[in-house]
Amino acid sequence: MSYRVCVVCMGNICRSPIAEVVLRKALADHGLDGVVTVDSAGTGGWHQGHPMDERAAATLAENGYDGSSHRARQFLASWFGQVDLVLAMDEENLRALRRLAPPGSDVRLFRSFDPDAPAGAEVPDPYYGDLQGFADVLEMVRTASDGLAKHLSEKLSR
Repeated sequence: MSYRVCVVCMGNICRSPIAEVVLRKALADHGLDGVVTVDSAGTGGWHQGHPMDERAAATLAENGYDGSSHRARQFLASWFGQVDLVLAMDEENLRALRRLAPPGSDVRLFRSFDPDAPAGAEVPDPYYGDLQGFADVLEMVRTASDGLAKHLSEKLSR
């Protein structure tokens, strides 16, 4: 039985797919690739079935990651029964997810696993900005992913 994580942003074409790909690599680096599964979704459904934003895919590719198989999905309330940890990229999505979540669901901000991030730190949406915004997102996601992989390694070894 695996531990399931779902990373969620607004449309599932920028931040959450970047985080899904990077988190998978961090988990593999910590020996958890067969133990923890990761996917992603958006709170909105307007991009369902679309690949990730070209700038997000290019940023990943430039840094040795492959996001080419990604297709956007919308997060559904029924998934809470199948997911152990839901990670929102920002406060707006966190609030939307918590409205859907049954009591006892583990829903947090993604950057809460970054030991150097202040409380309440978000991963900003790069969609309306330039390429630097995507590079910034990648760096934030890398740090938080490493922290999350360490957390899950300790949690799941107990």
